[in-house]
Amino acid sequence: MISRRAVFLILAAWLLPSFALAQSCPALLNGARRLVMVTAENMTATQASLQMFERASPTDAWRALGEREPALIGKTGMAWAHAFRSLALAHEPVKVDGDKRVPAGVYRIGRPFGLSASRRPGYLHLTEGTVCVDDPTSPAYNTITTRERIGWKVHGENMWRVPEYRYGLLVDYPTDARAKAGSCIFIHVRLPKVLGTGGCVALPEERVKALQDFAQTGAVLAVMPLSALARLSGCLPVN
Repeated sequence: MISRRAVFLILAAWLLPSFALAQSCPALLNGARRLVMVTAENMTATQASLQMFERASPTDAWRALGEREPALIGKTGMAWAHAFRSLALAHEPVKVDGDKRVPAGVYRIGRPFGLSASRRPGYLHLTEGTVCVDDPTSPAYNTITTRERIGWKVHGENMWRVPEYRYGLLVDYPTDARAKAGSCIFIHVRLPKVLGTGGCVALPEERVKALQDFAQTGAVLAVMPLSALARLSGCLPVN
């Protein structure tokens, strides 16, 4: 007869690898049921692929929803967000403001926004004066506010004047003003003949609208070079 201790050791040996794997995944992925994954060939590529996934529960495998589609990323490629710099290899860049790189990492997709009014729940209407602050010396760094509140001397992006923002989604990007770690990260409309973004993900207008629908009940965005997927083995679907 097998002793209780032997049974315990057998179960522990069986469960430990799965437990360790779950612990190594970014926390947002552990409970996510909807995923938008953006991958590029390398850290300097400006063209990427986007694909949507979902799963019935956090313990189920990811299921692809449709084929991969083209996406535009930073004018100088991507760089690891400070929050995910532990995944970076020695030669890979880390995100700083103004580098024109999309931040690699995993983030919650936030509120939908646009230049026109909408009844969509949580929608952010970009009216005159709406600004995203990219000045790391400002207490409002990496937040969306109004010129009426912060004045015109604080550096920021006047969002109501940006045609790419006629439809978009906020990305809940972690704020780190001390490291000037990047700010104002969005998913937005891709305009014709544009070859790269300032650090966001850009898609055709109809695809941005589709993502607004997809993320309405909650979704996570993962941005990675293909070479880094193995560093999160078991956390993300095989692309």
